[in-house]
Amino acid sequence: MIKLEQAIVVEGKYDKNTLSQLVDAPIFETNGFGVMKDRALVALLRRAAGTRGLIVLTDSDGAGFVIRNYLKSVLPKQGVFHAYIPDVPGKERRKDKSGKEGKLGVEGMRPEVLLQALERAGVRERTDERPQITKTDLFLCGLSGGAGSARRRAELMRRLELPEHLGANAFLDALNLLMTREALFREYNIQP
Repeated sequence: MIKLEQAIVVEGKYDKNTLSQLVDAPIFETNGFGVMKDRALVALLRRAAGTRGLIVLTDSDGAGFVIRNYLKSVLPKQGVFHAYIPDVPGKERRKDKSGKEGKLGVEGMRPEVLLQALERAGVRERTDERPQITKTDLFLCGLSGGAGSARRRAELMRRLELPEHLGANAFLDALNLLMTREALFREYNIQP
């Protein structure tokens, strides 16, 4: 597994699942065209681009390019990298038939193809070994698994200006992007 400095944005959960087996990096989903109506997600992606850098990795079909072009128009040029997958005919294993254009998406690409696309985009391997915030840390801080944890998590998400519908793993990725483990522990008076 390669530890990346940059965060990555993909179209959907299956793309994220495939990529998360290859790289250790925050991976965010556009939810297809949903990103076009989600100002909070766009703001998070801008912050990712400015903080660590952001790699845009969409499918090579028409829809993927519409999403990529939208992101190009709303994200800064600085800190945004574009990874492209090749046109490969076929269908994903989970689908009964291929998509409209008959091309494999990110989820259907072989690992070496994805790694090569990321390398060509200019990925940087993470060299710092700062401790990452974990799900256990969220529990210790009262942000999961206890009475009032949903309310505390929602308050933190509002304060950090995060999209309210982030799933648990995306929330964790966003926290690791925006703050250190020590800062989180200080905020909730937890001794590491």
